[in-house]
Amino acid sequence: MLGIMRKYKQSVLIKIVFCIIVLSFVGTIFLVWGRGDETTGGDFAAKVNGTKISMDDYLKNYDRMKSLYQQIYGQAMTPDLEKQLGIRKMAINSLIDNALIVKEAKRMGIAVNKDEIANEIAKVPAFQKDGVFNFDQYTQMLKAYRMTPANFEEGQEQEMLVKKAREKVKERATVSDQDLQQAFNKQNDKVDLSFISFSPSDVKNEVKVTDQDLTTYLQGHEKEFQTPEKVSIAYALVSPSRFSSKATVTDEEAETYYRKNIDRYQGKGGILPFAEVKDRAKADAIKQKGTREAYETVADTINKNLKGGDIKAAAASLGVKVDETPLFTAKTAPAPLADEGEVIKRAFLLKQGELGGPIETAKGIYIIKVMEKKPAAVPPLAEIKGQLTQKVTEEKARELAKKKAEEALAQLAKGTGTVKTQETGAFAYAANGVIPRIGTSPDLMEAAFNLTAAAPTPKNTFKAGDRWYAVKLKQRIELNRADFQKNKEQIRQTLLPKKQQEALDNWMKELKAKAKIQINPSILSD
Repeated sequence: MLGIMRKYKQSVLIKIVFCIIVLSFVGTIFLVWGRGDETTGGDFAAKVNGTKISMDDYLKNYDRMKSLYQQIYGQAMTPDLEKQLGIRKMAINSLIDNALIVKEAKRMGIAVNKDEIANEIAKVPAFQKDGVFNFDQYTQMLKAYRMTPANFEEGQEQEMLVKKAREKVKERATVSDQDLQQAFNKQNDKVDLSFISFSPSDVKNEVKVTDQDLTTYLQGHEKEFQTPEKVSIAYALVSPSRFSSKATVTDEEAETYYRKNIDRYQGKGGILPFAEVKDRAKADAIKQKGTREAYETVADTINKNLKGGDIKAAAASLGVKVDETPLFTAKTAPAPLADEGEVIKRAFLLKQGELGGPIETAKGIYIIKVMEKKPAAVPPLAEIKGQLTQKVTEEKARELAKKKAEEALAQLAKGTGTVKTQETGAFAYAANGVIPRIGTSPDLMEAAFNLTAAAPTPKNTFKAGDRWYAVKLKQRIELNRADFQKNKEQIRQTLLPKKQQEALDNWMKELKAKAKIQINPSILSD
């Protein structure tokens, strides 16, 4: 983030102040809604154990967070970037998290006194002059962001309370000797695994499928086999050119059309004057008038024949022919209507026997009638038995492959049976989880380096690609074992931040799991 900030020529000092104020504002919000039932009104962003976070408070926090990211990126926040960063979610979650932490901090007996607050504020370089806290500069800075010292200091108190609680939780995090040993082993050891694997294709011929299996599968996957809704229609197309050939417009009407559609008459030097495009504008106006008259005539004709649904009579009165289509789905329109999306859409909205239109497209104006309509339906089992059998066989083959791997693992663990295994060869730990002769499986990689001579098999099988693997430690090649004690503390310091973060994450999960949280869906909707 600092790299991004340095990229733009804005004052780092202002950014620091901005961050402080944004974070403090999160704490300051507790002054308004942290009093529980004092908050009134039905408009809320979230409720945390019955305490409301108002929509106004959420919007203020959201605006400040959005502004902060705009300062960091040095550009306006586009909707796509905002969505990518998840600013709305961050804004509400920060308020919810702080509400939970503050309550828990008080339960833990954590407190912040006035001297601590004063000392913390005095450390901020933005509030200092010649390296010393300056009250005038402090108040001027806050005034620029429309905050009073009292509100800012109370906000700081909340933030310090949250910080103290988080530090208290981090202090609980420990790195065990086992963690240290495992980390050291990953860095220095190599392992060689024996393995056996099974894929669905290996066991496919052993699968037996009954009619009951097919029936059960179909009941649980009806949508997968459902045929789409189909319609067949009769349609007639009226060309507006028949009406345009008889239409006339005055010069005044042509000029009115020109003015309403002036952007159509552009030249190299800009908008062309009416006098230069008079004939063109007149022709365009006549075309529009013809189209309008055609549309109105078709609409009137449909209304006259609507009750009887007689598309042939309607078409005859308009002097056009009627064509019919076979049954088709919304995605498989017949060739003559392949580009007529609106016609197809309207066809599926009408009932069988219903007359519809007028529908205006680039080709002209349509009248349609639904001749037949078949709803979406699941075909009888006999019609799709082949497809069903394939699906059920694939599913059962996957289950059988996993089961055989689990049976093989049990034999490997007991050292019984006649399981024929392969070997990976010795390999070192790789964070990407790529294991020789097996493939990519981060979970198996982690498990492999936790195996020992005393416990050479993991508790479960692992999937890599389309195969299930049962593994057993064949050999562990230990290197630099004497260096473990020498590097022990260094390894501990490397692992500790991760353990602390895990402790914080688990703590927050526990607080949220116990809490009753309701978020207004509108604030997270697109």
